Amino acid sequence: MKIHEYQGKEILKKFNVAVPVGKVAFSVDEAVCAAESIGGNVWVVKAQIHAGGRGKGGGVKLARSIDEVRDRASEILGIRLVTHQTGPEGRIVKRLLIEQGMNIARELYVGITLDRARSQNVVMVSTEGGVEIEKVAADTPEKILKEYVHPGVGLQQFQARKLCFGLGLTGDAFKNGVKFLTALYRAYEATDASLAEINPLVLTQDGEVIALDAKMNFDDNALYRHPDIVAMRDLDEEDPLEVEASQSNLNYIKLDGNVGCMVNGAGLAMATMDIIKLAGGMPANFLDVGGGASAETVEAGFRIILKDPHVKAVLINIFGGIVRCDRVANGVVQAARNVNINVPIVIRLAGTNADLAADILKNSGLSFLVAESLKDAAEKVTKAIAA
Repeated sequence: MKIHEYQGKEILKKFNVAVPVGKVAFSVDEAVCAAESIGGNVWVVKAQIHAGGRGKGGGVKLARSIDEVRDRASEILGIRLVTHQTGPEGRIVKRLLIEQGMNIARELYVGITLDRARSQNVVMVSTEGGVEIEKVAADTPEKILKEYVHPGVGLQQFQARKLCFGLGLTGDAFKNGVKFLTALYRAYEATDASLAEINPLVLTQDGEVIALDAKMNFDDNALYRHPDIVAMRDLDEEDPLEVEASQSNLNYIKLDGNVGCMVNGAGLAMATMDIIKLAGGMPANFLDVGGGASAETVEAGFRIILKDPHVKAVLINIFGGIVRCDRVANGVVQAARNVNINVPIVIRLAGTNADLAADILKNSGLSFLVAESLKDAAEKVTKAIAA
């Protein structure tokens, strides 16, 4: 789950992570009131969407007077902001963050995430802040310093000091940097975050180390422990089909292809998408109906897949282990009768009661294309689209 920058900073403040003074605004008038309450003579007006690259897209602007705050807020609020992370469709800006201006001496980078290859969290820092970290990793990987954190002990002081030395911090800035990193790691771990990224992390002229930006993502499987974070979810920033799928306890991710996929199990879903590609097709989605697929979940899956106008055919690939194939077949038949299906449906069922499932599909009176193997299914679905 993703949240907005201002929400991430609200969380970070609870863990004593230094952030600028700022307020969220949902209208131009609120933006002006926020700037007046913050005080000072320089403010930053920042679009709040779930995507990076907002500055390059025109979503972050400086204001040197209250009148300029009003003008900048009017320019940003309500626009369709397009960045390298939103895709060409962009996102509508519905809220702003108004922040105090900062006296910046240097821009740095810090990020914390899970390194799955090592099964450890990793803290990464770089002197190249304020730019895309992916570009730094590709062009100058030696400028990214890493410290791996043992899950039993957490981030140690010597590790935080080592990273701050690597950033070239000295004196009070060094002490503030160590304090910042240890507090950030506590926030990351305590909230079951999957990503905490500060880009840029700024060093001010006064030696303060402050999170000028904040991006936090959270492990969906741990959200039941954090109702306060769940309350921050902004459904307007998520794909409507993915929202609908989550409400039906389905794991769905929309892709750019034209072959709808309905599979049980994440590994089998990935393999299914791979073999569709090998057969010359393009998967339109990742949809895992889970191990206990019922008629209701299958029907919900059908409805979600077919709401994507790019879907020209559907491949159902179910392995009957926990769930019996005949149960899935009954669900498919019921869903096909309840949902208006106007694209070819290719079905491959294997495992427990696969023979019974084949009879159910054959006697349903519906025009399914039944496949004998996964390869056969992928070839049939791509041919069905080409026909």
